[in-house]
Amino acid sequence: MIGGLFCYNHKGEVLISRVFRDDIGRNAVDAFRVNIIHARQQVRSPVTNIARTSFFHIKRSNLWLAAVTKQNVNASMVFEFLLKVVEIFQNYFGKISEENVKNNFVLIYELLDEIVDFGYPQNTDSGILKTFITQQGVKSATKEEQAAITSQVTGQIGWRKEGIKYRRNELFLDVMEYVNLLMSPQGQVLSAHVAGKIQMKSYLSGMPECKFGINDKIAMDSKGKPAEESKTKSAIAIDDCQFHQCVKLSKFETEHSISFIPPDGEHELMRYRTTKDISLPFRVIPLVREVGRSKLEVKVVVKSSFKPSLLAQKLEIRIPTPLNTSGVQLICMKGKAKYKASENAIVWKIKRMGGMKESQISAEIELLETETKKKWTRPPISMNFEVPFAPSGFKVRYLKVFEPKLNYSDHDVIKWVRYIGRSGLYETRC
Repeated sequence: MIGGLFCYNHKGEVLISRVFRDDIGRNAVDAFRVNIIHARQQVRSPVTNIARTSFFHIKRSNLWLAAVTKQNVNASMVFEFLLKVVEIFQNYFGKISEENVKNNFVLIYELLDEIVDFGYPQNTDSGILKTFITQQGVKSATKEEQAAITSQVTGQIGWRKEGIKYRRNELFLDVMEYVNLLMSPQGQVLSAHVAGKIQMKSYLSGMPECKFGINDKIAMDSKGKPAEESKTKSAIAIDDCQFHQCVKLSKFETEHSISFIPPDGEHELMRYRTTKDISLPFRVIPLVREVGRSKLEVKVVVKSSFKPSLLAQKLEIRIPTPLNTSGVQLICMKGKAKYKASENAIVWKIKRMGGMKESQISAEIELLETETKKKWTRPPISMNFEVPFAPSGFKVRYLKVFEPKLNYSDHDVIKWVRYIGRSGLYETRC
């Protein structure tokens, strides 16, 4: 897949150089330094082709990490691999810096030999790597330890080691959703979708198997329930989803249940996207009136459309202003508002806002007269917020834990589920 991996400092000096294939020579190292690091103009693209050689690079603090290949490879896979390499380095020696790379020189080469074989990524799970590669070097393991390592590297459950024990068995589940919206000035939804992910923290003993149920339309219809009944249960239509490697996909396809043996600690279990029946937490109603060529009157109303018992936090509304703004007078009912000339925007912040409430801000914008007759394009009003529910309607129907070998049941596990809805690109045209 990749022919070589190079790490440079900000001066262009090579800190790490590892060639996996014979088709990559020393000239590739110099080509990247000359054409990208020391380029006269800033190189914006992360992929650069030089003399039929492709360079994929990422930058962390003052270091450049570049993967080189002469083959037609999947670019997204190469960047996923580079990010995994950075993650492994951080798990071993913390912050990625020139000093840390030099101090852990031998360890990095040892890791690269385990991670990549002839240019193909092998094992990129830092939890497994730590069982047989330590910061002091390779441990002299006993026969039992070597057998455990072998089963972990080659076995089906490589993300979790055996013999984990906790005094309290706990499971934390965070359903995090990001709402993206583009609305017209008249209140018509032009585009809307929710990008969600499920973060899990598992502190469970042994090798437990977890079963996880969601209110997906496919899962609910498969149980023989009529369509009308599934609607009353507020089933949602998931457009596409992506699972952690621990999820048994065969069971999801046949039984429509998410069954898995969770990794120890924190991990991302699932990603999904929905585009239908989204409950929009807020509606922004803008009113812009031009008073001659030297004045602009702006009124913005924010309405919350969720349950009155819930409370939204960290609200921030950014109202754009023309480039020739000379002064702004603000009146807001709630929160604090400030005109930021450097950003050409009025920033209105509200700490908390209850459901089914509304608040408004009025602004008188004074304009400088300009010679250009070009009309102001009116960029959209953007909004940031955090709400304690899932705007897509995503719900955890059940979460069960089974551990046949140890003496604890599903009732002994303490389970926590939390829903967090945040703004993605939440914009209203004005």
